Amino acid sequence: MTRADRPADRADARTHPITVFGPDFPFAYDDWLRQPAGLGRVPAERLGAEVAIVGAGMAGMTSAYELMKLGLRPVIYESRRIGGRLQSEPFQCAEGVVAELGGMRFPRSSAAFYHYVDRFGLATRPFPNPLAPGTPSTVIDLEGESVYVERPEELPVLLAEVAAAWRAALEEHAQFSAMQQAIRARDVGRIKALWNELVPRWDERSFHDFLATSNAFRRLSFRHVEVFGQVGFGTGGWDTDFPNSMLEILRVVFTDCEEDQHFIVGGVEQVPRALWRDAPSRLAHWPPGTSLERLHGGATRPGVARLERNADGRRIDVIDRWGDRRSYDAVLVTCQSWLLTTHIRTDERLFSQKLWMALDRTRYMQSAKTFVMVDRPFWKDKDPATGRDRMSMTLTDRLTRGTYLFDLGDDRPGVICLSYAWMGDALKMLPLDVDRRVRLALDALAAIYPGVDLRRHIVGEPITVSWEDDPNFLGAFKGALPGHYRYNRRMYCHFMQDGLPPAERGIFLAGDDIGWMPGWVESAVQTALNAVWGIVHHFGGATAPENPGPGDRFDALAPLELPD
Repeated sequence: MTRADRPADRADARTHPITVFGPDFPFAYDDWLRQPAGLGRVPAERLGAEVAIVGAGMAGMTSAYELMKLGLRPVIYESRRIGGRLQSEPFQCAEGVVAELGGMRFPRSSAAFYHYVDRFGLATRPFPNPLAPGTPSTVIDLEGESVYVERPEELPVLLAEVAAAWRAALEEHAQFSAMQQAIRARDVGRIKALWNELVPRWDERSFHDFLATSNAFRRLSFRHVEVFGQVGFGTGGWDTDFPNSMLEILRVVFTDCEEDQHFIVGGVEQVPRALWRDAPSRLAHWPPGTSLERLHGGATRPGVARLERNADGRRIDVIDRWGDRRSYDAVLVTCQSWLLTTHIRTDERLFSQKLWMALDRTRYMQSAKTFVMVDRPFWKDKDPATGRDRMSMTLTDRLTRGTYLFDLGDDRPGVICLSYAWMGDALKMLPLDVDRRVRLALDALAAIYPGVDLRRHIVGEPITVSWEDDPNFLGAFKGALPGHYRYNRRMYCHFMQDGLPPAERGIFLAGDDIGWMPGWVESAVQTALNAVWGIVHHFGGATAPENPGPGDRFDALAPLELPD
């Protein structure tokens, strides 16, 4: 029985904050990380054994760091840079001023991720989302008309009706309040009862279907659904997610991933880089002062070209891009799953055909961002005629879609994410160079803010990204379609390997596309911790009785299995 299963503890936990505690697998990763007993032990004869880690993003660095603490020797392979899609690109000659090309907003409900943010003492600030407490003002520009608001109660009637309909739809279709209460109390039984009823009902139905069939939206008009797609909830418009499985959206809203978001001052890439450099005080086997950086002699191994089952049938060979072959008893793959068929020649025998189907059917979302650095946060200047901010966080149906303003202090340059676009809107940017992207964004914003000469504030060189154009990623993150629940379950549960044939054991998967909530770094951290448990178990190790891990609790917490 877990702490959350006991009635007395449920009563004590009524004020527990919402965290990413389930709903598919309600295991308290934050508690597991905090427990003084640690994450487990490996047998003495296996101390120092090497484990290959493919990819140095957040999943790869989290797992490598925790495995090192347990006395194993991670060997990290990376084809690009530490951080993966936590990529903080510095602007020229501006210390600590960055463009967050990948993950940039991190909800406080991401408890396992913030375990590391807090561990390294990194500063955070509220993310400038529309109508968020840290956002002075928001402009919503639709069909050529702009609305300026500073507080949610100032929303015009149409937008207020849309927001109310969304809340009502969540209650009608998904028992939103009941689920959040269960998550806050960490009431495992109640979470599973609610979620297991929703999975078969919404796995094969889309986000748009959810809206269109709700009484709340049906009583309104098509215009309300259209505006919801443009303006959305929390962080902005969500129409690019309309084709996705509704289960993905429910996971996000149940766990408050759209609420209380922060950015990391100086760039989120500091987190995986801190994992690389940090020398933990509590280490098994390794001498004091050991870090991943020191174990690697200051640099990761090159990118991986091939993965093969060794001739002995037990070990796995990792061949890097220059042909160096090394054998390992365990390999953890944290790169995007498509790379196992497009970029890394992977021995088909390493995975079952059903798992290959799941990996290959993963569908990635396109994403494009364009940033400029400006001389100061000029948008806080007041227009003398109106008393309004010169510029605001902007949601629009124009090609920029979302424009975000990062205030780093009055005496420092500011950063503007001119455009944050998804799917079709991102593909419009794909063939364009950075100058053309900036000019198009400036033209769109000039139509919204005709009195603002944004160009004269730009300093340095602009920065842009299209994640689908990068052969190491092929997209920003997974966006599961209706009917993909079974695929997701196969990938997520793969760390439990006792039931697998021997030829499929020893290779593990982690990353946000293996998790249930793609695009959120918490999924990368949680699946990395699952893999840590799986690798320790594979080496004959175990967790402490007072701190059972996700594999120890798997039978009680396992995600619902739908029939094939």
